[in-house]
Amino acid sequence: MYLRFQPSRQHSLLSSNQETMMHLRTLIFTSVILPCILSSAAKDEHLEPRNSVNDLIIPDYEGDQEAKELPTCLLCVCLSGSVYCEEVSPEMTAVPPLPKETAYLYARFNNISRISNRDFADMVTLRRIDLSGNIISVIEDGAFSKLSNLEELTLAENRLTKLPVLPTNLVSFNANFNRLRTQGVKATAFKKLTKLAYLYLGNNELTAVPQLPESLHVVHFHNNKIATITDETFCQGNSSHYIRTNMYEVRLDGNPIQLSSHPESFICLESLPIG
Repeated sequence: MYLRFQPSRQHSLLSSNQETMMHLRTLIFTSVILPCILSSAAKDEHLEPRNSVNDLIIPDYEGDQEAKELPTCLLCVCLSGSVYCEEVSPEMTAVPPLPKETAYLYARFNNISRISNRDFADMVTLRRIDLSGNIISVIEDGAFSKLSNLEELTLAENRLTKLPVLPTNLVSFNANFNRLRTQGVKATAFKKLTKLAYLYLGNNELTAVPQLPESLHVVHFHNNKIATITDETFCQGNSSHYIRTNMYEVRLDGNPIQLSSHPESFICLESLPIG
């Protein structure tokens, strides 16, 4: 009887072990492997490429302009519509891209050599530009023509031999200490600037005085090469009743002209020219 029982007991133990292993495998599958499979499937679904253009998520960069502005405002000082780029290091050789709300630009004492039509093309908010102390020798003719709000333009201490077309609403224009010549300044360059009150063209190479608008208060032509003027330069030679009431300061000192030889040329002025 013992001999018959032993194989049966071994068989029973073997069956029990197999059953235990099956339970263990099931447990491992349900608790470890199955969650991993489900997680992987979910991840694959999440990363699946989208074929529809409408499903694409495209970042909205309204700040493209701001991205362009950032280097300028790191290089210069941007403050409440004003940009200060004075004596920038490393050397600034061109007008930098400006924030779209810029009203005042001070880019003095740099190495800017040229002003192109692109530099201020979309900057209608500009009211004042100061580019003193650069090495500007060329300004493209349309560089300032679209700046309808520009009131003050300073180009002193540069290397200009001629002037571009100027915006019509200028109140003050300063081009002292350049190399301006009469052939580079049209006779009517300022005539249509009906708001121009201050005109500074001292220390240049001008041989004649251009036509001057009635709005002028102050005009400086000192240290040029002006050798002669006419009765029409400041006054109206055919009228002894005409008085230029706005103009109270004229500088002609440092020119080869003898003012005493032209007494009728200043009869309309309320004060004699300096020089």
